[in-house]
Amino acid sequence: MAFDIEMIKKVYANMTSRVDAAREIVGRPLTLTEKILYSHLWDGVANQAYGRGVDYVDFAPDRVACQDATAQMALLQFMHAGKKTVAVPTTVHCDHLILAKNGAEFDLAAANKQSKEVFDFLSSVSDKYGIGFWKPGSGIIHQIVLENYAFPGGLMIGTDSHTVNAGGLGMLAIGVGGADAVDVMSGMSWELKFPKLIGVKLTGKLSGWTAPKDVILKVADILTVKGGTGAIVEYFGEGATSMSCTGKGTICNMGAEIGATTSTFGYDESMRRYLSATGRQDVVDAADKVASYLTADPEVYADPATYFDQVIEINLSELEPHINGPFTPDRGTPVSKMKEEAAANGWPIKVEWGLIGSCTNSSYEDMARAASIVNQAVELGISPKAEFGINPGSEQIRYTIERDGIIATFEKMGTKVFTNACGPCIGQWDRAGADKGEKNTIVHSFNRNFSKRADGNPNTHAFVTSPEMVAALAISGRLDFNPITDTLINDNGEEVKLSAPYGDELPKKGFAVEDAGFQAPAADGSGVQIVVSETSDRLQLLAPFQPWDGKNISGAKLLIKAFGKCTTDHISMAGPWLRFRGHLDNISNNMLIGAVNAFNDKTNSVKNQLTGAYDAVPAVARAYKAAGVPSIVVGDHNYGEGSSREHAAMEPRFLGVQAVLVKSFARIHETNLKKQGLLGLTFANEADYDKIQEDDTINFTDLVDFAPGKPLTLEFVHADGTKDIILANHTYNEGQIGWFVAGSALNLIAAASNA
Repeated sequence: MAFDIEMIKKVYANMTSRVDAAREIVGRPLTLTEKILYSHLWDGVANQAYGRGVDYVDFAPDRVACQDATAQMALLQFMHAGKKTVAVPTTVHCDHLILAKNGAEFDLAAANKQSKEVFDFLSSVSDKYGIGFWKPGSGIIHQIVLENYAFPGGLMIGTDSHTVNAGGLGMLAIGVGGADAVDVMSGMSWELKFPKLIGVKLTGKLSGWTAPKDVILKVADILTVKGGTGAIVEYFGEGATSMSCTGKGTICNMGAEIGATTSTFGYDESMRRYLSATGRQDVVDAADKVASYLTADPEVYADPATYFDQVIEINLSELEPHINGPFTPDRGTPVSKMKEEAAANGWPIKVEWGLIGSCTNSSYEDMARAASIVNQAVELGISPKAEFGINPGSEQIRYTIERDGIIATFEKMGTKVFTNACGPCIGQWDRAGADKGEKNTIVHSFNRNFSKRADGNPNTHAFVTSPEMVAALAISGRLDFNPITDTLINDNGEEVKLSAPYGDELPKKGFAVEDAGFQAPAADGSGVQIVVSETSDRLQLLAPFQPWDGKNISGAKLLIKAFGKCTTDHISMAGPWLRFRGHLDNISNNMLIGAVNAFNDKTNSVKNQLTGAYDAVPAVARAYKAAGVPSIVVGDHNYGEGSSREHAAMEPRFLGVQAVLVKSFARIHETNLKKQGLLGLTFANEADYDKIQEDDTINFTDLVDFAPGKPLTLEFVHADGTKDIILANHTYNEGQIGWFVAGSALNLIAAASNA
């Protein structure tokens, strides 16, 4: 379970020599991001200044982290790689497959029973291949990583888009698909397009009701859900150093919501405090010796416009608490403007639920500050108007806040304490009455608020805000309540006012835990047997995808032309579908069922060109596959936004989709498509999207000449015999074309292992 201090020392020794050499080669001061990237190059010191956002570069990450929902498919793929053990430190965390319903004790017991087959599989595979295993109830992957494994200057990948949380401890931590993780676990390099750099200068200091969460809510409002695509965000300035380490983690966590590759902060005193408090003074001692390498060169922060591709400045002293939503995390509303915004848009004012937790806001500080508001309400005689639930971030957090009386404070208001797991944040919430589909409002401290994400109800208006604001809004029962200026009427009919929240950054008595929930792998896993039943509906061994036949794809049918926002939630829903994440055939029955068909404005209703009838998207895809007819998917902007789930790429591949043609991609999803042997293409002319018709048959005319930098030509033949010739761009390099030719990246890894 413990961090590997010797590995960290090697990283730092490598960093000093490589950064010094890179600085000489590049001929200028370096940002923190560049220092970490250059020091983790697969082939040693950079011999060129890579084109930002242009060149693909091979890196050597220090570790891999997987959550249980994505780990199933990642480990099923790794079993095909032919390796005896993982090549880099790797952990698996059971946090997604626990349904929130009645409370921690009941819900955890139910999950251990319902998902025993999956947990046993993950445990045995981890045991066999040298992977650390965190049991159900141990906590949320990103909080555990922050508490145990993250360290300044490291490079980490994880099979969850919010891996980026570890940037709060000065890492570059990047969300990837399972196939990328398999590459690194197998001892291969990991490829990333060298990112652009966005600098966010934070001046002033947070105070009153404003929290670190408001920084990223403001940044999301500025950049939108795709404004950070292809970029790493680096925060700096007096405002950055004045915040807690876990507050920095919150900001980095939600960088996934602006499409950023990752986000990070330079090493500072708050990180020293956190590392020491979590039992890692050895890391502090090692980091202090190379402290100047763990932040940008002074010239960078003195003149950021010269070194970053874009610079944003936010004065924390003037920043208002924000409430973002509904249905998208980048629609920001300052609390002072919510009354008029809600009225103008017809948002339900009554708050039904307030939820605190998720990987974004489940630290000791988060819980303490929210509890301070609850405690005030109790002392002032205010009965809460909304229901209230919390998910502690880890068993260590839960044990410590129970010891310190914080849980008891929450329970005075009838708060439901759920398991140390993701719960409602990812749709793992059995909310009473959600099936009625009633229009309602909830507020939460999570990171995402897409339609249907929390409770499956498309009419639930979910708003993202800080834990302390969640507490205030839930107590008031009103979305338009402004605790800075507004008063409440207590149970005695008296007018009372809440004071600003307060809470310790770290527990005064230190962290404590009886059983953190960690299982170390077997010293020798060669004798461990992994059993997957052929009749299981939860797990299914994978069969390799077929390689390309070397011919132009012809006679393909349009499966769906998706309109508007199409996230990985739309492509491969979570919630109840999580139970099938280890069974590709079963999980494929949710493929694109949430996407809006541009031709009828309906979800899960597309035309089967073989019969003329309308049917569910997976059913039509299976019909085409059974008939030997290839299909393609067409999409809008930022296609594949959201979670890293590679199921959103594997399902189309499994059901016979050959290509996905869109206006633009989210980074992780585009890579996932490539890894699975699919063609991820973008319109050379976005207006061509409008030319696609419902009964189109598609022919590729020059796929046989597939090459880097060369657009592909697609012929869309319409039902009346007319046709449109459309150019499609792509970002495939020679190696990625090799994945397509082989049928998938995994096929190449397996071939190399068996050679």
